[in-house]
Amino acid sequence: MAQVGIVMGSDSDMPVMAKAADILEELGISYEMTIISAHREPDVFFEYAKGAEAKGFQVIIAGAGKAAHLPGMCAAVFPLPVIGVPMKTSDLGGVDSLYSIVQMPSGIPVATVAINGGQNAGILAAKILAVSDKALLERLKKYSESLKKSVQEKDAKLKEVGYKTYLMA
Repeated sequence: MAQVGIVMGSDSDMPVMAKAADILEELGISYEMTIISAHREPDVFFEYAKGAEAKGFQVIIAGAGKAAHLPGMCAAVFPLPVIGVPMKTSDLGGVDSLYSIVQMPSGIPVATVAINGGQNAGILAAKILAVSDKALLERLKKYSESLKKSVQEKDAKLKEVGYKTYLMA
């Protein structure tokens, strides 16, 4: 049974949403990924959102561009946390998506990450789940430590080779 539902409005969102899936896999969290258009197939969307709790989803990560109603509609129907991922758009650079997701009415919150922030959506979902899963919390701590170590290694390389050489590497 999947713990996280990942849903997107179009296959063009896949490169961004795959980053959420990659993090979930790295942290050992099960997920199910789906493409549903809230506007083009509302009946399919409502079936998905209404059935998500029964499927075992504890969090939904919903990505959408332009009008970006998918995350908000998930939050209106699904009683557990929803994380919105605004997609960068060709028309307005994703600001349209961001505003559509973050400006929800009172009582219908959507946790929102940066434009094209699939990786952070996966991490946030893991942090939500870690509230009640000590083993997952430990894996998250190790993940954070690996990020810290990566920065320290880059700093050491910079100091070793110098600024101009580092830029050319």
